[in-house]
This record gives sequence, C-alpha cells and structure tokens, in this order.
Amino acid sequence: MHTLRRLSPYLSVPLLLILLIGPYFGLINAVGARHIMLIAVLALMVSGLNLVLGYAGELAVGQVAFYAIGAYVAGFAGMSLGQTDLFVGIAVVLVVAVAVGLLTGVPSLRLSGWPLAMVTFFLVLIVPNLIQIFQRWTGGGDGMAVDRATFVGAPIGAYGYYIVIVLVTAAWFLIVRNVILSPHGTSFLVLRQSPELAGALGLSVYRTKLKVYTLSTVAPALGGALFAWLDGFVAPDSFTFGLAITVLAASVLGGGTSIYGAILGATVLHFTEDSLTAANQYQLIIYGLFLAVIAIALPDGIVGLMRDRLARFLPVPGKSTDDDIPDTPLSLGALTGRVVHVEHLSKSFGGNHAVQDVAFTARPGQITALIGTNGSGKTTVLNIINGFLKPDSGTVSLGDAPSTTVLTSRSVDAVAHAGVQRTFQTPIMPSGVSTVDFVALGAYTGNPASLVQTVLRLPGYRRRLRDATTRAEQLLNTLGLATTAHKDADSLPLGTRRMVELARSLAAGPVVLLLDEVGSGLDEADLTRLEHVLGLVRDAGATIILVEHNFPLVMRLADHIHVLSRGQTLVEGPPSVIRADARVAQEYLGVSHGVAGDRA
Repeated sequence: MHTLRRLSPYLSVPLLLILLIGPYFGLINAVGARHIMLIAVLALMVSGLNLVLGYAGELAVGQVAFYAIGAYVAGFAGMSLGQTDLFVGIAVVLVVAVAVGLLTGVPSLRLSGWPLAMVTFFLVLIVPNLIQIFQRWTGGGDGMAVDRATFVGAPIGAYGYYIVIVLVTAAWFLIVRNVILSPHGTSFLVLRQSPELAGALGLSVYRTKLKVYTLSTVAPALGGALFAWLDGFVAPDSFTFGLAITVLAASVLGGGTSIYGAILGATVLHFTEDSLTAANQYQLIIYGLFLAVIAIALPDGIVGLMRDRLARFLPVPGKSTDDDIPDTPLSLGALTGRVVHVEHLSKSFGGNHAVQDVAFTARPGQITALIGTNGSGKTTVLNIINGFLKPDSGTVSLGDAPSTTVLTSRSVDAVAHAGVQRTFQTPIMPSGVSTVDFVALGAYTGNPASLVQTVLRLPGYRRRLRDATTRAEQLLNTLGLATTAHKDADSLPLGTRRMVELARSLAAGPVVLLLDEVGSGLDEADLTRLEHVLGLVRDAGATIILVEHNFPLVMRLADHIHVLSRGQTLVEGPPSVIRADARVAQEYLGVSHGVAGDRA
C-alpha cells in the first residue's frame, strides 16, 4: 500500500491531462463530457462520505443535505443577490457549508454510532420540507432557476465550465490526498479503530471528530454548487433519500478507505443509475441488495481488491532482512521525568470494589511495578492515572509542589499532553496504517502542523513530519523492528505489536511511561531487548510504572514493587523484600515461601 500511494500522483496526472484536453481535440464528445461532469459531482459527495465514515469511522451520512445546501446557496446568490462570479460563489458556498457543519456537528458529534447516523439521516429527510418552508427563496416544489456562473464578469462557455468542474474536483482530491497521507489522516484511522487509543496519543477525540466531519461537508456542498451551475435549475427531487443510498453504495463499491475509490465508485454507480431508469421504483431495493453483496464480497471495495493484487508485484520500501538492521544505540536524550503521587485511590463498578485506598509514589529514574493476580486492580489503577477512568475518591498528581498537576481532573488527551504515555494490555493497532507512520504519530502529536500547513505541504509541516519519521525509524531500528516499518501495523504478530506500542510511546518523549503487560507474548530475545530498552529509558530520567505478570522480569527491572490483592495493597518494597515475603508467595505465585524464592 505504501508503494501504491507514492505512485498514485504519477498515475493521476496523465489522466487529468487527458480529461482536460480531450474535448478540445475531439477525444471526448459533448455527451461524454456531461457524463464526466456528473461523475465528478457524485465523486465529490462520495469523497466526503469516505472521509468521515471510511477513514474516521463516524456514521455521519448527511452528504445529500450539504449537496442541497451548496446547490441552493449558489442559486440564491445568483438569483436574489445578483452575484454569479465563480470564485465568489464557491467562497460563499464553502463558508455556509462549514457554518452548517459546525452548527450540526457540535451537538451531534457528542453522540456516536447509530444515534449519529439517525441525526444525519434526519438532515437528509428534512431537506424537502425546508425547501418548502423557505419557498420564497428556494422556489418550493417548483424548483429554482440558477444563473450560470461567470468568470470576472464574462460568461463561462460549455468547454470552460467543463474545465472548471474537472479542476475543482482534481483540487479537492489533491487536498484529500495531502490530508490522508499525513499524520492527520493517520489520526482519523486511529479514531476509527479506537477512541481510547486516540485519547492516549494526545488527540482530542471530540475535536478530531469535529474536524473530519466539518471537512467532509465541504465536498458535497461544492458538488451541489457545481451541479446547480451546470444544469441551471435545482428542484427538491434532486436531493432524495435514494441519492443518499447511491452515495453510500458508491463508497462501499469503490472502497471507503481509498482516496480515489470515490471516483471509481461514482463512475460505476452513475452508469448503473442510468441503466436502471426504467426500473426506478425498484432502485432502493436493488441498491440495498447491491450494498449487502458488495459489503460481503469486497469489504475493502474494488480499489482494495486491486491494491491487494498489485501489492504482490510491487516492491515494498524499507529493509528486507534482519542483517540490514543497524545496531544503532538509542539516543533518548534527557527525559525529564516527574514524580507521580497516587493518593488513596478507590474505584468501584457496581458492587465490585476494583481499587480500594491504593497509594504509592513513582519517582523519576525508577521503575515502579504493580503486580498481582488477575482482577487485583492493576490495570484499573493505570486507567485512572491516564484519565480513562475517574476515581470515586483519591487523586493522582504529577510533580511536586508548587508545580503539581492534578491528573484526575484532566481529560485523557490533556493527560497525554502532560507527558503521560501508555501501552495497552491488548495492543491496539489501527488498520491501514504502516508501522513507521503509527510510531511517528506518537512523536508528531506533541507538536502538530495545522491543517492548512498540511494541505499546502508548507516547510513547517515537512520539518515536523521529517523529525517525527526520523525518530520513529530510529526507535524501530533499535527495537529490532526495521523490517516491519512499511508493513501494516495491524498485521503484525502479538509480540511485535507490543514492541511497536513501546516504540510509539517512546517516540512522544514521555515523562511518565505506563506499561501494561508489555512483556506478554515476547520471546526470550525480545524480552532481553525490552529489558535493555527499559533500562535506557529509566536511566534517561523517565518515570516508569510497570504492570507485568512476568515475575522474574519484574524482579530484574523494578526498583520498587507494589503487590495488589483484591484491589488493595498487600505489600510494597524493593525486589528483595517482595521476593522474601511469604504473602506474595501465597497470594501472587500460589506456592510456599521456599518455592517462591526458587522461582524468582
């Protein structure tokens, strides 16, 4: 996939040139040009759906409503305001689309899943009613005539308008490409995979949702304006529920996580729709069956199928053998760790007291371990520290007075920005993201470029991306993961995923590192490497809180150990004290004191 994405611009430029000059040289006739323009308009709507649903996983399917907004705003600007200039019209449409996107997104995006889908489908269903209510400006059921767009006061001819639609569509897909092939696009995929992971990386889940939702409203609004200027007339029957199903079908067919799949899906559905004109009353049934079949047979769409086939013949950049991995020492620099004060934490789930009055202090330059049997409350404590859970009582604070930061009063992303990074008991890897991009996201989120810098590929964006990628590559090399750099992170085996998670956490330069069973699933070679790296991180000055079932590993690594039992602290102390404690032998290892010493 990495290679295909890098090749895509070189493949699309010749096609764009052919589309632009085709009518001039007689290669594309008038009928063909109209088909291309209608496909472009449909592709804009599908692209908006791909952004919000395919990449971010949010069931926001109100593209037809924004399509109608674009069309009617363009018509109103010309007929009522006398403003027909192309660029002014596009600017007005974009402003209105973003405003309506924010107006509808701010409240509805606090929902997710099917409730959000119902809200956005409702927008589509009320479009005809709104057109009737505001018929003074929209023409009601009779429709509205639309003045043709002009350029600096001059009319735009048929060929000129064809060029406009092709260029506007190409510009939009260039914007989408630059966003998707950047850490912003990676953050969308992370959000789709796991909002918890997004928060732990320092991404505001709500703001990321709002960003991608608002961006997704731009394309259908542009499509609506272009359609209105193309036909010179808009009416309510152009913005139906059936069109929403067509857009969804085109997205599924082309591939929801494909930049250019929207064009392929729109092309197929455009011609399919033409052929189904005689059976219009059965259109929804046919599309419903079509969606079910395609979703089962081609879960990643046609582009996904093509990608899998072509990937067999295209080289994948990066290392190919373990012998190519340089033995480069990890340069962490100075990690300014901060002390973590956990004070009298308690957390219950119903009648289950998961954590009861747990207290400890984790210091910089030390590894503080939490051990205990399953259900003893170890992961619950980590979840409270990094903000996933709010305690029933007690606090977690970062640093000593007077610069203390109370973490239990902060959101998950705010805790991450304070320098607290974590791994998960079950590694979470976003689908469709390369290992190096995933690790680089850990370094990038602390100092991200704006969306404008990203779209325009400004120097600030390039510098931040280069620094984050270099950091990611160094970490992968040091952890023995160079061969995985350009593989999809979610395709890696469990032990490798744990090491990738550690690399992602280290890329952020944490002051506090929370490790939840990071050694589980690793072979002896990986455990040795893990032990070495954690020693380096500790020596660099970071604060490490380790939850681990590998008792010998804990004994070798930890400076201070807290043994939890049924949510309470059973005993605490250095490894020598824990190893000699009879209660640990009985409670944690399930053996007598003498045997415990042998096992350790």
